[in-house]
Amino acid sequence: MKRFGLLFLLVVLCVADSFGQAQKTETAPLTVIRAGTLIDGQSETPRKHQLIFVRGQRIEKVADGSSSIPAGAKTIDLSNATVLPGLIDSHTHLFLWGEDPAKGGYDANILKAGIALRAARATYAAKRALEQGFTALRDVETEGAGYGDIGIKQAIEEGTIPGPRVFASTRGISTTGGYNLEGYAPELVLPKGVQIVDGPVEARKAAREQLDHGADWLKVYMTHRSWVDKQGHLISQPTLTVEELRAIVDEAHGWGKKVACHAYNGEGLQRGLDGGCDSIEHGLDISDAQIAQMARQGTWYCPTLGVYYSDWAAADTPEGQRDRARANLHETTFQKALKANLKIVFGTDIGGIPWQQPIAEEFKWMVKLGMTPAAAIQAATSRPAEMLGSKGELGLVAEGAYADIIAVGADPLKDIGELEKVKFVMKDGTVFKDDFHGAPPVAPAK
Repeated sequence: MKRFGLLFLLVVLCVADSFGQAQKTETAPLTVIRAGTLIDGQSETPRKHQLIFVRGQRIEKVADGSSSIPAGAKTIDLSNATVLPGLIDSHTHLFLWGEDPAKGGYDANILKAGIALRAARATYAAKRALEQGFTALRDVETEGAGYGDIGIKQAIEEGTIPGPRVFASTRGISTTGGYNLEGYAPELVLPKGVQIVDGPVEARKAAREQLDHGADWLKVYMTHRSWVDKQGHLISQPTLTVEELRAIVDEAHGWGKKVACHAYNGEGLQRGLDGGCDSIEHGLDISDAQIAQMARQGTWYCPTLGVYYSDWAAADTPEGQRDRARANLHETTFQKALKANLKIVFGTDIGGIPWQQPIAEEFKWMVKLGMTPAAAIQAATSRPAEMLGSKGELGLVAEGAYADIIAVGADPLKDIGELEKVKFVMKDGTVFKDDFHGAPPVAPAK
């Protein structure tokens, strides 16, 4: 009888809590956005003259512009703008500050910048992403900064700093001989940009450690160095074995999480597919058979095109030959992936390229290589939302979704470059940026 009474009390408390939350939402102030044109993130056809009703952090409904607006509601007039869902970059590095060889390249990030400086730079990067309309990021490891992305995520969530929603991959995983720092005297013990494992037992343990410390995704490196052989073929050094990857994937999936696999081509990419990775990152040179396998397995593809057109070495050097081969093969692979209807998501590798560059530049590469502007926008909205397990909540402007909303001054379906000029940003129902009305950015609430 006592057990029944305790159970009844718990049910009553749960119902009361749910009722209280519902009341809180209903009494939150109502904001109505007048959208001249709405690209909702999932429909192929834009809609004219729409009203977006925002209450609290969520979108209450989307209605025709002739619908009535309740008295007392705050209105935001974007009737001369194109309104879209907040954008999602599925491949970022908040703790990287570019890899300019003249400034020490990749190694300077780890050897010359203290963790406090790196955290300050990551704070800047998060704010910069949000002001450009990227309201969510999948940050695919911290490049030697440990669990720093979890700290940035927590600071954003508690309102200490402004920034996007962060899906964090923490430390990254590779094998001995499979990641920087490299090329120093062998007697020196140097930090690595990732967590090094050898064998399935170490691989599983690393996965458990990272998941235990809050990783939303795991990131593994299935290839490392790449070069062009005497026949002109791009060759990439494989890293983890299938058995090592399977241990990581099995552990991640057991926790309800997913695994992103950095893989350029060849054996390492094949091991990534055979080991059950959830997404292929970069995928510069994917064979027809591997594309077919990705389609069968439902593997996501995050190509990161633009980064492979920067910082080319001289054409007559081995590095220059490699750089040009990467870009050429990548173009062909991306077009084959489009034809095969692979699940493609927008990603930039920003951090590897300076955070000062426009994140939305990647859209131009996607469209140049054959993707329609509408599909490119979906690759940065509803598609990554699905990959991230947030279908219906992120990446669209619709009832029940989070009120992550942006606007630009002209039609990005006619000129995708408009997405480099985002003028309005709302996240969680709070306006962060409004260049249309000259409103100052909203300070994060504490």
